[in-house]
Amino acid sequence: MKEKFSLKGASLKDIRTLTGSALLIAIAVIVDFLRIVISNIMEISFGFLAIVMAGMLYGPLIAGLVGGVSDIIQYIVRPTGPFFPGFTLNAILSGIIYGLFLYKKELSIKRIALCVLVEGVVITLLLTPIWLSVMYGAKIFAIPRIIKFIVMFPIKVALIYGCGKVIEKQNLIR
Repeated sequence: MKEKFSLKGASLKDIRTLTGSALLIAIAVIVDFLRIVISNIMEISFGFLAIVMAGMLYGPLIAGLVGGVSDIIQYIVRPTGPFFPGFTLNAILSGIIYGLFLYKKELSIKRIALCVLVEGVVITLLLTPIWLSVMYGAKIFAIPRIIKFIVMFPIKVALIYGCGKVIEKQNLIR
């Protein structure tokens, strides 16, 4: 039975959930090495897929935890500037958003597009420019963020849909 939006999900007391979450954190850290750095304020990474999978498999709270822990480990393994907790908050919120939209839900292009839209507006267009302006003390123009959002939108939707269908076929979604 499909649920409505709920913060309830899998429990970290379950060894399979704990192990799966740890593996997804490791995947996020490894995939982060493949990021494309455009400038010190703009980069493209595909580590979000591990957080999306955590959201699909375990729900919003564990996906938020996976996002936050993987962000901190990514910084420890490969720092690319000063540590700023706002970006860790972004990773946590992304996991929560993915979990709210995708955990125990029927996967459709429409649902995934809405999820990516909400996550993109909140994280890419609202919070990230705020954090960058706090860090660098200058106004960060929204044009590069909007371009990144527009370019990444169909890519994210397609990748999430593809990964979701693979997860469904493997009967991993409980």
